[in-house]
Amino acid sequence: MIGGCQPKLILGYDEDGKFKIDRNQAELIGLTEGEPKWILTKPEEPGFQKISAKVTWLEFSDDRTYKKRHKFPKEGLSLLMSPFNDFFTWQTTAVQEIIESRENYWLFRTSNSLYLLRQIEEGDLPQKKKELHERGVA
Repeated sequence: MIGGCQPKLILGYDEDGKFKIDRNQAELIGLTEGEPKWILTKPEEPGFQKISAKVTWLEFSDDRTYKKRHKFPKEGLSLLMSPFNDFFTWQTTAVQEIIESRENYWLFRTSNSLYLLRQIEEGDLPQKKKELHERGVA
């Protein structure tokens, strides 16, 4: 083993004496997320709701391989909701049409759904859903 080449974890102890990873580091390596900042809904499906701390827009090549990441939506891009690892919250198919666009608000259609993505405001999350998200369950 070569010293200094192994990833280092910042650990502490919880009240029961068990190891606990530092929250900021867990967020950086994708184990947890920060406060939810985005909510994705389907206006045609009232029960559909996905929340995440961050979002990004992905562009794919003609052979369906990843090409580039974008900050804002446009036709042909797919929405990816954090965490940005194998356990992402949600990914859409490519955007076919952006129906409405405002600051931190997009109503768009993909090949199979109509979506509304917007930034979360105070009071948007029901208390139970917020508690589950804080524990990393939702």
